[in-house]
Amino acid sequence: MNKKQTKWSERFSEPTKEVVKRFTGSVNFDKRLALVDIQGSLVHAEMLMIQKIILVKDYKAIEKGLNQIKREVTSERFEWSLDFEDVHLNIEKRLTDIIGDAGKKLHTGRSRNDQVATDMRLYLRDSIDSIINQINHLQKATITLAEEHVTTIMPGLTHLQVAQPISFAHHLLAYVEMLDRDKSRLFDARKRMNFLPLGAAALAGTSFPINRNFVAKKLGFDGIIENSMDAVSDRDFLIEFNSAAAVLMMHLSRWSEELIMWSSPFFNYIEISDSFCTGSSIMPQKKNPDVPELVRGKTGRVYGHLMSLLTLMKSQPLAYNKDNQEDKEPVFDVIDTLEDTLEIFPEMIAELKIFPKNMQAAAMKGYATATDLADYLVNKGLPFRESHGIVAKVVKQAVSKDCDISEFDLSELQKFSSVIDKDVYKYLTLEGSIQSRKHVGGTAFSAVKKAIAKVKIKLK
Repeated sequence: MNKKQTKWSERFSEPTKEVVKRFTGSVNFDKRLALVDIQGSLVHAEMLMIQKIILVKDYKAIEKGLNQIKREVTSERFEWSLDFEDVHLNIEKRLTDIIGDAGKKLHTGRSRNDQVATDMRLYLRDSIDSIINQINHLQKATITLAEEHVTTIMPGLTHLQVAQPISFAHHLLAYVEMLDRDKSRLFDARKRMNFLPLGAAALAGTSFPINRNFVAKKLGFDGIIENSMDAVSDRDFLIEFNSAAAVLMMHLSRWSEELIMWSSPFFNYIEISDSFCTGSSIMPQKKNPDVPELVRGKTGRVYGHLMSLLTLMKSQPLAYNKDNQEDKEPVFDVIDTLEDTLEIFPEMIAELKIFPKNMQAAAMKGYATATDLADYLVNKGLPFRESHGIVAKVVKQAVSKDCDISEFDLSELQKFSSVIDKDVYKYLTLEGSIQSRKHVGGTAFSAVKKAIAKVKIKLK
């Protein structure tokens, strides 16, 4: 028998082939769970001691050994081996090397099935907290930019056509709202996942007199998972996290698309800082918005991982199956993608150069105040549908004359409706249109200032 035996090798007549070790091993990627694995093991060992399942001296030895391993992992001195397959067996082997037979008692009353399920919850819980904090930073950067551009006028678009004039700050606050919903989804996912699986052992629980509630409280869980089979086989929490991550990336991808469009010479609303762009190897004039383009691309990557997890789980019978080893790499990559994206995005937003004159000039195209003229006619007593038809004719005439509707003389406008009077012009200006929308959620400068103040209080 190979000297480097695994924990179950006594059952087998032949050693595991090297190719099988490589195929089934997970230590190359699950070693990032090492610190939470040690965290869970320390509390598990303490519980075993309190329940008199292991001796106090064994617990003290385990505690000392695990803390030494923690230092080794943190300082990157820990030697990982594929011979021990995963993060759990590597740590257990090292613990036994350090403290002897006492290290072999740590695994009493648990299985790697409930151990890894606990590790993943601990790791993901910390990651969600970090991601939410990063979203807060992005919201703050966006609000700072919005405060500077409350009175900057730009065209609001539908179907990528000029629709109505809006405050640039109002546009930015739409993304702040989206990010708020993203945080809410992550909070919800965190709340549902924060229950302890440890104690379920392989699938049926354990015959040892363990205290699961003690472990749950000590590790910061809100309670325990009641059914042992569900505890070891559930991966809903990973799927739910990835789903929330996919929506978050979708929002950042939409935003990135707008940054790309706005920075093109066809719009020229903004300039993205050189530090977030690259040039061309053949065209010296090029300045490519690589960061937002990559955010768009990485969004598809996150979508793919969600489908991977859903497909992973769709045909699994209860309880634990080796398939579940494949849950980690997608989740780890999603976490890395989110954290990298959310690290760079606030800096990019903070360093944007804005061209208000170009935005306002664009808002003058496309008859952005046509709806305001229709509303004006309604306020004069005409039904909206009739007003809509009248304004459509006004716009048609303006198109043929290549002018804005605000450029018509009063006598020309009165040919379309006799109710039009000289007060109409204050409704046909961009600022007049914006300022008329003072309600909550509207784009009036006063409403936008109130919205910014409200969000700032919420973020505190």
